[in-house]
Amino acid sequence: QVQLVESGGGLVQPGGSLRLSCAASGSIVRINDMGWYRQAPGKERELVATSGGSTNYADFLKGRFTISRDNAKNTVHLQMNSLEPEDTVVYFCYADILTTSWTTTMNYWAKGTLVTVSS
Repeated sequence: QVQLVESGGGLVQPGGSLRLSCAASGSIVRINDMGWYRQAPGKERELVATSGGSTNYADFLKGRFTISRDNAKNTVHLQMNSLEPEDTVVYFCYADILTTSWTTTMNYWAKGTLVTVSS
């Protein structure tokens, strides 16, 4: 009923930039928070950035990432600058969405896109 489609992942050199995008589609009534988490093997999924009632960034970003949102297109973007090898991980788009099928919101997750920072 609801799909989250990610794009923009791939291979970049250290210090380079990458722009992730995520678009939601389906029987959407309203989207609250929308953004990205990431998860490395053997570690818990952690917040990267979210946009909604407020904008939140993880401390490890140190100002390198910027999130933006286009509500008319149900889309969010993550501009990733000064990428480091430690940023090599799978990034998962998520959205808290109210649909026509239920009376409360649910969290939806994309399949994940791999970002690889390597020379």
